[in-house]
Amino acid sequence: MKRLFLAAALVLSGPAMAQPTGDLGLVVERASGSLLVVDQSERARIGRIEGLGDLSHASLVYSPDQRFAYVFGRDGGLTKVDILERSIVNRVIQGGNSIGGAISDDGGLVAVSNYEPGGVRIFDADTLEMVADIPTGSKTIGLVDIPGRRFVFTLWDAGETWIADMSGDEPAITKITGMGENPYDALVTGDGRTYITGLFGADHLTALDLWQDDPKPQPILDGYAAGREGLPVYKMPHLEGWALAGNEFVLPAVGQREVLWVDARDLTETGRTATHGQPVFAIARPDGRQVWVNFAHPDNDTIQVIDTMSKEVVHEFKPGPGVLHMEFTPRGHEVWLSVRDAGKVIVYDTRTFEKLREIDAESPSGIFFTARAHRTGL
Repeated sequence: MKRLFLAAALVLSGPAMAQPTGDLGLVVERASGSLLVVDQSERARIGRIEGLGDLSHASLVYSPDQRFAYVFGRDGGLTKVDILERSIVNRVIQGGNSIGGAISDDGGLVAVSNYEPGGVRIFDADTLEMVADIPTGSKTIGLVDIPGRRFVFTLWDAGETWIADMSGDEPAITKITGMGENPYDALVTGDGRTYITGLFGADHLTALDLWQDDPKPQPILDGYAAGREGLPVYKMPHLEGWALAGNEFVLPAVGQREVLWVDARDLTETGRTATHGQPVFAIARPDGRQVWVNFAHPDNDTIQVIDTMSKEVVHEFKPGPGVLHMEFTPRGHEVWLSVRDAGKVIVYDTRTFEKLREIDAESPSGIFFTARAHRTGL
């Protein structure tokens, strides 16, 4: 917070000075429809923004200057908040059930992915006026931004991936068929090249090389659960919390107690690591040296840390009941965990695994630091 007080003094002395936002973040409080504003350096809560509706499955993205967040609520709400003023700037109900969104590389457009009525709707980031409505006749998932003012998303019902190019006056849509049965989530690499969808109805994943003029679906990890009975799936894995550690992806397996390692260059399997439970998030520390994994019910009180050189679990601990999300500080020296059923956000040192701070929060879920503003696909 010392940075904020210094910035306030500088603002008074000159109109061109801007308050810093790089130390800040937002924590979704799912039960109360609010956001907790936090400061990384102080490991502290500094405010709350209320009135955001149903945040039971919420996510958000940041404007390029890191000041504004666009929050996607389960009730179809798209809310623009000012994290410095800790206030709602604008809010629209754009659908009946939205599950995520993205912001264009230039920061000018915000896209929202909908279950109801399906499709993707795109809004002006400044005014939240709708500029494009892209019906799909399907629930849409895996919405990400890629370079060139483009968005990529996938259709649950149709098994297709669409690319919406918003660089012109009207959306230009490219449709890619044959992605697989019931794609449930997707990720894109930081260079915007490789897009991978997870499939609920098939025993593989599907990749696209978006640098190709005519991208073709490429099955990967075909038959990864062959010969084994699938476990009941209480919570679907999240590929958007994906890990890229060095030259390998680390992906959660659906219905299995393991994570899967894939060579990021040729998309071949390179290993598997048995885990405590069914992984939900497998997230790489920013330097790629560790992967932290949390799990679905009934194992969601546990975190495991995997060493990416040996692919072995090197640390396991139990922060508390209902660990929903993990967020690393930008250089990875700390990790923040949301422990929903304990009403806590807990901060740990990633080298020593020492607990550094507990922050009270109301049923916390997603944690989003403003550094995300400068990363493609988040």
